[in-house]
Amino acid sequence: MPRFFAESIDENDIVITGSDAVHIGRSLRMRPGEAVTVCCCGIDYNCVIRSITEDSVFLDLMSRERCAAEPSVEITLFQAVPKFDKLEAIIQKSVELGVARIVPVMTRRCVSRPTEKEFAKKLARLEKIAESAAKQSGRGIIPQVMPLVSYKDALSRMRELDRSVILYEEQGGKSFSQMDLCGAKTIGLLIGSEGGFDKEEAELAVEAGAERIWLGKRILRCETAPITALSILMFLTNNM
Repeated sequence: MPRFFAESIDENDIVITGSDAVHIGRSLRMRPGEAVTVCCCGIDYNCVIRSITEDSVFLDLMSRERCAAEPSVEITLFQAVPKFDKLEAIIQKSVELGVARIVPVMTRRCVSRPTEKEFAKKLARLEKIAESAAKQSGRGIIPQVMPLVSYKDALSRMRELDRSVILYEEQGGKSFSQMDLCGAKTIGLLIGSEGGFDKEEAELAVEAGAERIWLGKRILRCETAPITALSILMFLTNNM
C-alpha cells in the first residue's frame, strides 16, 4: 500500500496535496476507492481515496494504528562527516534500520570538511533520501537529518540521552552485549568518519558519559560501522 507523510492530520478531512498528490494521480494512476496510508507522528492512518483533483487527493479514514515498524527505542546517530556519497548511503540504510535522527558531526579527522553553510546547501537532498527510505521501509516517521554540528555540540546533546556510545576501535572496549540497556528509551551512537577519532576525542566522549564500545578486531569502513552498530542495538532492544 502506498505510504505518504503528513506533519498534522485532521481525521475528518484528510487531504494529500503538492508533489505527493501529483504522484498519486499521474505516476501511480490511482483511482477513487483505492487504499493509501498516511503517516503522522508514528501513527498509520489507513484511508481510501474519495476523489482526486489536479493537485489534491481527498481521503476517507478507515482505521488508525501505531506504526508497527517504529522501534520502541529512539536512537540518534551522531555521524562524523565522511565523503558525501558515503553519508548518503549511511542515511538511507540507518533510516531503514529504524534510526530516529541523524546528526552530522565535524571531528578532527574528517576528510570531508564542509562549512556549516556549505553543508546546509546539501541538507535538502539528504532529507529527501531519508524520506524515500522511510517510505520504502514502512516507517511511521521521516527521521530528521540535522544541520552540521561541532564535536562539542554533539557531546552536549548526547548528555541529554539515557545512554550513549562511542565506537572507538584503537584501544578496544566492551561489546554491545555488555551494555546495560534496561529502561533506556533514548540512545546516542557516535561513529567516526574515514579517519576515526583521535585519543582526546574518545576521552572527551567518555567524560560526557559515553560508553566505549568496539565491534571486534576487524576494521570496518565508516559506512559499515553505523549499519552494524544499529543492527546490534535494534536486536538487543527487541526491535529486530
